[in-house]
Amino acid sequence: MSKKSKINSLHQAHGKVEKRPLTLDQVWGDTGNSKYGTLDKEVYSQYLDSLNKSDLQSHASKIGLVPIDDRKALVARLNKEFQKHVTIYKPSPQVNRNNTTSKVAKDILSEGR
Repeated sequence: MSKKSKINSLHQAHGKVEKRPLTLDQVWGDTGNSKYGTLDKEVYSQYLDSLNKSDLQSHASKIGLVPIDDRKALVARLNKEFQKHVTIYKPSPQVNRNNTTSKVAKDILSEGR
């Protein structure tokens, strides 16, 4: 009886990485929050709106962009760079491998045999 309970309590590790790192920073454990402070578009947009022009240019320099004099264009470029950054750290969508092909689709596909 004791043996059976030990076997049921064992767990097997599969060794798969659920979220594959895409960059070297991710391999070392970076979550993406260090560069912009957030990965939420709304929070970042509110942050940009709260900055005056000189702070906005300073933020652009810190991010790695050449600051320009036009505030509207600079905010658009910062948002674009932020979106690129978020895309790198977003988890990739899981592929649904369920075979739920309808009968009509199966009939169409079988015509090619």
